[in-house]
Amino acid sequence: MNLQIKIHPRFHMKPLVVILLALMGIAFIIAMVRYANGIGTISNLSNSYPWGFWISFDLFTGVAISSGAFLMAAVVYIFELKKFRPLVRPSVLTGFLGYTMVVIALLVDLGHPERIWYMMIHWNHTSVLLEIGICVMSYLAVLAIEFAPVVFEGLKWQKFAHFIHRFIMPFVILGVVLSTLHQSSLGSLLLIQPAKLHPLWWTPILPILFFVSAISIGLSMIIFESTLSARYFHRGLEIHLLDKLAKVIPIVLVVYLVIKFSQLTIAGDLKYLFTGGLMSVLFWAEILIGTVTPTILFSTKRIRQSANGLLLSSVILLLGMILNRFNVSWFGITHPDPITYLPAFMSSVHYIPSLPEVLVSIGIFSAGILAFGLAVKYLPVFEAEEHHGTES
Repeated sequence: MNLQIKIHPRFHMKPLVVILLALMGIAFIIAMVRYANGIGTISNLSNSYPWGFWISFDLFTGVAISSGAFLMAAVVYIFELKKFRPLVRPSVLTGFLGYTMVVIALLVDLGHPERIWYMMIHWNHTSVLLEIGICVMSYLAVLAIEFAPVVFEGLKWQKFAHFIHRFIMPFVILGVVLSTLHQSSLGSLLLIQPAKLHPLWWTPILPILFFVSAISIGLSMIIFESTLSARYFHRGLEIHLLDKLAKVIPIVLVVYLVIKFSQLTIAGDLKYLFTGGLMSVLFWAEILIGTVTPTILFSTKRIRQSANGLLLSSVILLLGMILNRFNVSWFGITHPDPITYLPAFMSSVHYIPSLPEVLVSIGIFSAGILAFGLAVKYLPVFEAEEHHGTES
């Protein structure tokens, strides 16, 4: 007699979902070990090196790739470019999930995560971290309010959705202000270490560079998310809208390059560009991958009007700008060693991330991907369009 077990279709999970859940489970177990036995049991962080992979990837990168939310909100609600409305909801969702992941990562990273709210009552007025903390907490609340109508529409609570829509403008303006402040203030956070951050990256105008680069990252993230979701969820791709966004990216990148190299010239640091050392290699890799190549690609009409071209170009830009965030917050930071003078990640006596550290970040990122997929499946994240672009 053959025994057959039938699984209800609702409980059938795709391989990607199983992988994401497995990665989340591993990260959860590591986090519990960290809470029970201390951060030293799962990481290579120390009193000498309290900032490592988590800060570079989860904080500096996580905040940057979430910048598309305030850009689209400003474009549609403040500048009243209504044609971009189909991109607002997925951008706000990406921003909300991005900031949520940043907060979760910080809870694992902090020495006493249960005291994260202490900064609201014990203010350090001289610390940039206070401004960043308040802005991140406030902006996360604003994003929740901006996305609430989508949740209410999914629950068929139309009255609540309409009520929030009536008063959404003040929250949009507040969100743009808050995001502008902390996108730039992340650069301000690094101004305290002119003796440690390499001259190719340390500059008093780091806040300006952070903000300008965040604009290019946000636009690229919108393109990346739209093209991937169109493929995975089998929906139409708004190429006619993404093409217009892609046209702006080269302008932003050129402005970034002009500011960056003008600063190096004024500071007299151009000599470091051609030393042949590791720092100059990392710098040129960042520039070529994150700015020069995307500028050329997004300036090409054929690429902008192709789904594959948009996806490839956005991936290249994101990789280059993520390298920038790693350079300024980790790779470019040197801890003077009288023997080797090696940067922090090159010397065996210095910090190298442990496998559990990386797995925690991967698990948190996996949770964000799964949450986005569930939101798209059960909520009206993608609004109906009057017309669609064609995929290539």
